[in-house]
Amino acid sequence: MKRFLLLITATLMVLSAQAQIYQASSFGVKSDGVTLNTRSIQAAIDYISSHGGGVLEISVGRYLTGSIFMKSNVELRLLEGAVLVGSVNPYDYEMVEGNYGLLLAKGQENISIKGKGVIDGRGAECALNFLNQVHLGFLEDTTKYDRVTKRPKLIYFRECKNVVIEGVNLKNSAEWTLVPDQCENLTISGILMDSKNYWNNDGIDIVDCRHVLITDSFIDASDDAICFKSHSNDHLCEDIEVRNCVARSSASGFKFGTVSRGGFKNIRIINNKVFDTYRSAITIQSVDGAEVENIIVDSLEAINTGNAIYIRTGKRWGGAKEGYLKNITLSNIKVEVPFEKPDAGYSYEGPVEDLPRNISPAGIVGIPGMAVENVTLRNVEIIYPGGGNKLYAFRGTTPEELDSIPEMIDIYPEFSQFKELPAWGLFIRHAKGITLDNVRLVAGKKDYRPAIVADDVDGLVTKNLQTDEPSAKGKKQVIKRNVR
Repeated sequence: MKRFLLLITATLMVLSAQAQIYQASSFGVKSDGVTLNTRSIQAAIDYISSHGGGVLEISVGRYLTGSIFMKSNVELRLLEGAVLVGSVNPYDYEMVEGNYGLLLAKGQENISIKGKGVIDGRGAECALNFLNQVHLGFLEDTTKYDRVTKRPKLIYFRECKNVVIEGVNLKNSAEWTLVPDQCENLTISGILMDSKNYWNNDGIDIVDCRHVLITDSFIDASDDAICFKSHSNDHLCEDIEVRNCVARSSASGFKFGTVSRGGFKNIRIINNKVFDTYRSAITIQSVDGAEVENIIVDSLEAINTGNAIYIRTGKRWGGAKEGYLKNITLSNIKVEVPFEKPDAGYSYEGPVEDLPRNISPAGIVGIPGMAVENVTLRNVEIIYPGGGNKLYAFRGTTPEELDSIPEMIDIYPEFSQFKELPAWGLFIRHAKGITLDNVRLVAGKKDYRPAIVADDVDGLVTKNLQTDEPSAKGKKQVIKRNVR
């Protein structure tokens, strides 16, 4: 898969090098930051596409625009010092498949966005203007959250093939930032993203795409940093690799879901870093009927993150389609979980969780009849603050106390959804074929809970399992119930 993607990228680079270059100024595009350039930029893209393709080159300056539709065989090249500035007028934006966007495309081939320039959505101001139109009664906010769910994404490409996004700086989206949806043969490399000035600013959302390579990028987002989603029962995310990226988030670092209808298969997350992240470093879910299998996470370092690992099945919307989650390998991973809120200081921090609860453990949590299957944790170290206090929040390990933990089959899945859990390091329930190979769990302070609780597990294998907790000599650190 990776070799195939590199071949596609190389082919597009050759085509780009040979393509005719058109200057944006030739089409009347103004760099004053005041003139609305939507029509002139669109005319340039349409012309280039209809005349065999080529490069639209934008040089130093600020270029104000509303929605632009990318067309086949066109590269948008933003030179260093060029800033494509999103309009803050809601009526300067158009939709593709119900999604507003600054850069849009549907059903196009051989399109790319490259260069060292900036695409700035001015998201906060734009979003507040959308909200103002809701308050005036001209637009509708169907969720009634008073923050408007339909706002412009920075980039939204639907059903496109052979797409390259390389080198650009993506800033201040009004909603999700970079969203390829049902695309094929996609390469994202060397991008810098700073998108955390409004709610739900996901970084990269890969939705039902095939053959994707994401490399050498920095993502700083006020929601999930790199997220795989499956919105369609008839499509899935498949053959994807993420390598050498750094993620910072007010939600999760790497996340599969939460919308998980079709599935996620054959995905590799290799040699990445996560820091200052509010929720989980890695979350893998099938809660809407998704088929999830063959996921590899290797060489992940996560510092100052609210949770290490959360693997979860569920039936959030009634489970019209029976899904599964199996064959997951997490290896060469080190995570440090703090006592304090890890995203403190963000413009939009993650919400304060329902309390009381002590610091949550990592979780491999299925539901009755939909167990998590064949998960291996190999060479994994998770460092916790410890200090769980049973006088503040308590969950014991007697059969009655374990039975009191709710299943929460149809609840939005987050590691903290159960509030207090009976382990400080790892909680496993409704699972089959779990292997812990050279796993080390460390608590900075004494905790009233054991390190690991396993409940209803068919096949639990441990090799060189280590627990390190102060003043815990003689303490039983692994509690098993209904473990076969």
